[in-house]
Amino acid sequence: MTQQGAVILAAGRSSRMGRPKMLLPWGGTTVLGHLIGVWTRLRAGQVAVVHAHGNTAIGSELDRVGFARRNRIINPDPERGMFSSIVCAAQWPGWMSGLSHWAIVLGDQPHLRPDTLSALGAFAAQHPRSVCQPGRSGHGRHPVLLPATVFRQLATSKAPTLKEFLEPMASQVKLVELDDPGLDVDMDTPEDYQRVLRMCFGD
Repeated sequence: MTQQGAVILAAGRSSRMGRPKMLLPWGGTTVLGHLIGVWTRLRAGQVAVVHAHGNTAIGSELDRVGFARRNRIINPDPERGMFSSIVCAAQWPGWMSGLSHWAIVLGDQPHLRPDTLSALGAFAAQHPRSVCQPGRSGHGRHPVLLPATVFRQLATSKAPTLKEFLEPMASQVKLVELDDPGLDVDMDTPEDYQRVLRMCFGD
């Protein structure tokens, strides 16, 4: 049986969005609040948020939604890019024992359906030693679900990106084809944001 940890990446600058992506309104809360809620309802064994050192806005939002300080991971140098936050999460000593997999959760996919994420988790349970990703028309999408053996390797990785980190282990990567149009959409710009709002909440 798999027991998942969820790494929510919230250290980015959201330069293309023009304002903090994680703090955008989303269904009565924020994108960050929504993602925490989704993975909590999916019964992740532990949910942790990686955020930039000194980002008081993210800290205040985590306080507002009652997110425990013990599950906050600081990235001291987020300018190194998204992968640096993933490495920080792998190096973090605060993970509970017994976790078998970690989901790498991006901030630009609050629109993914919970059943999509549940299906990914079920697929990983069937392939416990594989790196599992949702597939769409044969292409791998996020979130990526990493088994413990792979997640621990991230702590010492010198790769520049998650994609390049995973390239040498391509034979371990398995896709589960899922019918969720949201897998084709990244929420990077104000136009994307409006698009996914319409997708999830209507006009």
